Amino acid sequence: MKILKNQGDCMDVFSIISTFNFNLLAIIFIGVMVGIFFGSLPGLTATMSVVLVLPISFGMDAVTGMLLIISVYFGSIYGGCLTAILINTPGTPSAAATAIDGYELTKQGLAYKALTVSTISSVTGGILSVILLIFLAPQMAGVAVNFSAPETFALALFGLSIISSISGDSILKGLIAGLVGLLIASIGLDPIGGFPRFSFGSTNMMGGIDFLPVMIGLFAAAQAFHSIEDIFSKEKILFSVKKIKLKWNEFKGLILNILRSSGMGAFIGMIPGAGGDIAAFAAYNEAKRFSKNPEKFGKGHLGGVAAPEAANNATTGGAMVPLMTLGIPGDAPTAVMLGALMIHGLQPGPMLFQNSVEVVHSLFVGMIVANIFILVCGLYGIRLFIKVLYIPKQVLSPLILVLCVLGAYALGYNFFDVWVMLVSGIIGYFMIKYRIPALPVILALILGPLLESNYRRSLLMSSGSYDIFYTRPVTAILLILAFLALFTPFIKQIITKKGRLLENELT
Repeated sequence: MKILKNQGDCMDVFSIISTFNFNLLAIIFIGVMVGIFFGSLPGLTATMSVVLVLPISFGMDAVTGMLLIISVYFGSIYGGCLTAILINTPGTPSAAATAIDGYELTKQGLAYKALTVSTISSVTGGILSVILLIFLAPQMAGVAVNFSAPETFALALFGLSIISSISGDSILKGLIAGLVGLLIASIGLDPIGGFPRFSFGSTNMMGGIDFLPVMIGLFAAAQAFHSIEDIFSKEKILFSVKKIKLKWNEFKGLILNILRSSGMGAFIGMIPGAGGDIAAFAAYNEAKRFSKNPEKFGKGHLGGVAAPEAANNATTGGAMVPLMTLGIPGDAPTAVMLGALMIHGLQPGPMLFQNSVEVVHSLFVGMIVANIFILVCGLYGIRLFIKVLYIPKQVLSPLILVLCVLGAYALGYNFFDVWVMLVSGIIGYFMIKYRIPALPVILALILGPLLESNYRRSLLMSSGSYDIFYTRPVTAILLILAFLALFTPFIKQIITKKGRLLENELT
């Protein structure tokens, strides 16, 4: 399905662009700013941001209302990286991978450069995904919608295999943390039979442990507790900010990484239920695997910021593909948008491109404009963003804890989530002390339910036969990639140790 068939269609697009008056541009700009603000706050996810602005869009026309929601969605996905890089507190789940190298760069005084890379990568991924949405929407959606339970299981397993790459110095500690995360993910009702597991009679635990309060605790609250300890310690740790701008040679080395990660993010975004967090971790792993210096990842590598940011922002356009062409939301925020489209009198699906072609074209143009505004706000706002680092820890640490409590409570207006966050924060504090990585726990919590439910659905589809996993080509390829990703770090460690022993024998 071609969006532009002839010169007349081009003229239609130019006429649509001319209708973008000051008021509509102002709505998109405000939506981006609101999204960045909500996205940077731990607990206030992109989904919540979209839900909060949804009632405001009811009094607007279809184009204006939808562009307000879309711009908030795009801005919130980008905003998650700001606190992830500056204070090791991911604003959104998809920004957790960005914190690995982003915060290390901040500790080295390179926050300015890290934020520049994250902004450019985010906007590049966002714009490329919109271009794919415009030209390849129906074809790519057809591939993604064919993902059944076996393919989704294999994708989730591939995501989990990344644990060995994000475990830092000790792969064993990372794998143990991942297994603990899977154990926590099993709490609640059985996904197929509906039987309670490890709930201990608690109604709060019957619904399982949400990964968001755990993430807020392990990252934000744990970092705040650690900062409070620094306040009372004799050794003061201060972060200096070097206003070193990104050089062309540095950016040139990231271009292929950004393009590859954007493609991965757009495709994963089209798979219903996958989301930006899986895309970010997968892109980070592939960036590390293709890098000439993989040992620098996790210690402050610009490629470790560019890859997850390009990927998670590319999922925004990717998630819009099945929504607009098939009426199937790609992630939680687009599920809200599905309702918003219907409220505004638009029926998602193939007929949308025939009955409301001008509206569709306007949304496409608005998506690109929203990404341009993110670029402007991001680059010009860096000097303002880094002011966070100058706030005294005596003020910043309690403020982060307050935001953690508010963010955890706002997830479901339940004090149980607050307790989960606080317990996770205390555990996270000791994990920092003993150098146990927290990311594997979060990754396992995110992917565990997806892995288990689709594994069991696959066996139901095949009447218990495991043939379904290797007779389907996409599933088999993803499983092979998963095992390669899991065992490659072990093989590298063995080769490195043997190389060192050989060097010692020769010397």
